Amino acid sequence: MTGTPTESGSTASTDDGWVTARVGPDGFRTELEVRSHGMVADEPATQGGTDRGPTPYEYLLSAMSSCMAMTLRFYADRKGWPLEGVEVRLRSARSHEKDCESCEKAAVGIARIERRLDLSGPLTEEQRAKLLEIADRCPVKQTLERGVQVVNQA
Repeated sequence: MTGTPTESGSTASTDDGWVTARVGPDGFRTELEVRSHGMVADEPATQGGTDRGPTPYEYLLSAMSSCMAMTLRFYADRKGWPLEGVEVRLRSARSHEKDCESCEKAAVGIARIERRLDLSGPLTEEQRAKLLEIADRCPVKQTLERGVQVVNQA
């Protein structure tokens, strides 16, 4: 079991629910660790990064789009509906790097996300309409709409 230093200097294991991000003294390239998965976050070169990975906002959109797709797959499977595929596309015009420049003095963040949802398969119009409703019920979307409290742990 690997240990990860926390803000308090204690060690948290990487397999007990913690998602860990590490950035060095230069640039924005950030190493992410989620269970046994390693990922990289970065900013585009035009924003001072090295474009080695998605931005934090792109990861946020990825979390929501993947949750929507999985939720639709789960629901259609449970109902026995002929959903052959789902494509969820999300976008926002916000820049994480620009938001960071003003986060000390102003409220920042994504206020609006645009979505394109493509459902393939011989679905009825009623099934398509219900799946559009279900997409709005995905847990990540609901979490973001309700708001999240972030608290420091010792």
